[in-house]
Amino acid sequence: MKLTSIPQLYRNLRRGREILRVLRRYGLADWISRTRRLPLQNWIKDRSGVPLTQYTRSQRIRMAITELGPTFIKVGQVLAARPDLVGNEIAEELKQLRNEVSPDSMEVVETTLAEELGPNFRKHFRHIEPMPLATASIGQVHRAELMDGQRVVLKVQRRGIEKMMREDLDVLEGLAQWADHVESLAIWGPSDMVRQLMPMILRELDFNRERSNLKQFAQILEADKAEIVIPSVFDQFCTRRVLVMEEMVGEPLAKVFERDVHSPSRESSEMTRADLPPELGRTLARTYLRMVFEDGFFHADPHPGNLFCLRDGRLAILDFGMTGRIDEAMRESIEEMLAAINAGDCRRLTRLIRRVGNPRVDLDQSALEIDVADFVDTYGRQTLDRFDLSGALNQLSEILHRHGIGLPNQSALLLKMLISLEGTLREIGVGFDSLDIVRSYLRRVMIRRLTPARRLRQARRIYLESEAFMENAPEQLLSLMNQARLGQLQVRLEPKRFAPVVNRLVVGLMTSAVFLGSALMLSYEVSPVLFPDQPMLGIQRVSILGLVGLIASFSVMVALCLAILRSE
Repeated sequence: MKLTSIPQLYRNLRRGREILRVLRRYGLADWISRTRRLPLQNWIKDRSGVPLTQYTRSQRIRMAITELGPTFIKVGQVLAARPDLVGNEIAEELKQLRNEVSPDSMEVVETTLAEELGPNFRKHFRHIEPMPLATASIGQVHRAELMDGQRVVLKVQRRGIEKMMREDLDVLEGLAQWADHVESLAIWGPSDMVRQLMPMILRELDFNRERSNLKQFAQILEADKAEIVIPSVFDQFCTRRVLVMEEMVGEPLAKVFERDVHSPSRESSEMTRADLPPELGRTLARTYLRMVFEDGFFHADPHPGNLFCLRDGRLAILDFGMTGRIDEAMRESIEEMLAAINAGDCRRLTRLIRRVGNPRVDLDQSALEIDVADFVDTYGRQTLDRFDLSGALNQLSEILHRHGIGLPNQSALLLKMLISLEGTLREIGVGFDSLDIVRSYLRRVMIRRLTPARRLRQARRIYLESEAFMENAPEQLLSLMNQARLGQLQVRLEPKRFAPVVNRLVVGLMTSAVFLGSALMLSYEVSPVLFPDQPMLGIQRVSILGLVGLIASFSVMVALCLAILRSE
C-alpha cells in the first residue's frame, strides 16, 4: 500500500462507519417492532419525534438515504427508476426523495465561475441573480442576463460535490463487495447493482455531456419546433462545471397541476390545467414515442417539473442530464414484445423477456410463464379507453423483480421513462388514451420491418456475423481438442452459494464423530476418570475426556441448529 493512499483509506473507513451507523439506526426498528411487550419499542424516534416503528421498511430506507446526504440521495433517485432491481414498493417510496441541500453562497458560485470562465467572467454578464432558481444535489441554477440583453440561466456545479460523490461511491462499492459474501444479501447482486449505477451518476457530473445532449435533441426535434422547444446553449460559456442555456419563459407543468388542485377558483392571470392546450398531451406522447421507435435516443425523465408550457403554447423540455439510448436490436425486441402483448402470445413474450433481461441461472421457467400469462390476460384484453399503461409497466417491473431478471441500464431507463410519461399524461388529463398512439406506432413499425431496405440490412448483419463465426469457430474447436488430447482441459466450478452448506455439512459430520467417540470413551471408562473410588450421586468412573467431548459436541450441534434456523 502506498503511503499517499492512507488518508483516503482513513476517510473511507470513517465514512463507512458513518454509513453503517445510519443503516443500523434505521434497521433496529425491525427487531423492536417484533417485540411488542418491551417498553423501549418507541424510544428510537426520528427528528420530528415519531417512533421509527410507525414507519414501513420502505419509508425507513428513504429516511436513511436522506440522512446520508447528496450522493445517496442521487443513488436513491436513480434506484427509483429501477423497480426491476428494488421492487415497486421501494421504487415508489424513493420517488419522494428530494434534494434537501442548502445552496452554495454567491461567493462560492462566483469562485467556481472564475475558475471555469476566467477571472474576468463578469464582463460577459450584465447581471446574475444571487438567489438560485433551483437547487439540486449536483448543481444549482441562477437566472442571468448577458451583455447583449439575452436572458439565460446558469447551471453551476456545487463546490466539492465531485470529490465527495467519488469518495462516497468508493465506500459504497466496498460495502457492496462485503455484502456479496452475506448470503441473504448476495441474491440481490450488490456489486453488479453498484457497477450499473456508478456510470449513470458520474455522467451527470460532466455538464459537457448535458450540453451535447441538448444540441443533439434540438437537431432531432428541429422539424417539430412549432410544438416542441429545446433550450439553446451558449457554447462559449459552457465548461465541465458550468452550463449556460436560454431561459424558457413559461411555467412548469408541476406548478400548473399544484395550482389547479389548491386554487381551482383563482381569478389571477396564472395558468391552470384548464388553460393547457388540448393537443399538448398528444404532442408529448408522440414526441417521446418517436424518440424511442425512430431515433433510438430519448429524454429519460419526463416528469412535470422538467416540462414547461411556454406563453405561446409550445412545450419546452428541460434537464437532459439523464438520457437513454437503445440500439436497433433492442428496439426490435421492444417492438416484438408490444406485438406479443397485443396478440396475447404468452410463450413468445416469455422468450423475449428472457432474451432482453439477465435471468438468474436458477430461474423457474414455469413460474415465469404463469406470471406472464396472467399479465397478458389482464392487460392484453383491455380496451383502449380502459387500458392502464402505467399499471401494466409497474406489474411487468414487479414480475422482473420477483424472478430476479435484471434489465440493462438503457432498458431500465426506457421502462422508467414510459412510466413517468404515462403519469404526466394522466395529470394533463386531455381526454385521449396514450395506448392509441402506441398502437399507431406499432402498425408503422410492423410496416417498416417488412421494407426491402430493412431486410437487406438484416441479411447483411446475419452474413457478417456468420462470416465471423465461421472464421473463429474452427480455430477455437482445434484449440479445445488439443487441450483435451494433452490432458490440459480443465473445468472450473465456483459453487459460491453452496460453500456455507458444505461447511455446515462438514462441521456436522465432525461433530457427530466427536459425539460418538465421546460416548464410547464414557462407556469404556477411559482414564482419567472422575470419582474413581467413591460414587457421587450414583455416578462413578466418568471419563473426563469423554465428558468434555460430549459437552463440546452437543454445544456445537445446538449452535449449528440455531444458525440453520436463523438463515431459513
